[in-house]
Amino acid sequence: MSHVNSRVQKHRDALRMAGLRPVQIWVPDTRRPNFAEECRRQSRLVAQADMADADMQRFIDEAFADLDGWTE
Repeated sequence: MSHVNSRVQKHRDALRMAGLRPVQIWVPDTRRPNFAEECRRQSRLVAQADMADADMQRFIDEAFADLDGWTE
């Protein structure tokens, strides 16, 4: 096994010993020609849904207000 492979395996083993496990996720391809337009389309749908749900907007506003004092 090459030096890099053994180092990666050691790192993975340490993560597993810490109780973690690897997962694979698939994300949208930002290089696709229609990616930006699809983002705009979905954003418009979310904005329309938000405007139609006053209770949700109130909940979000209260949640953000509760973040005062938190730091990164």
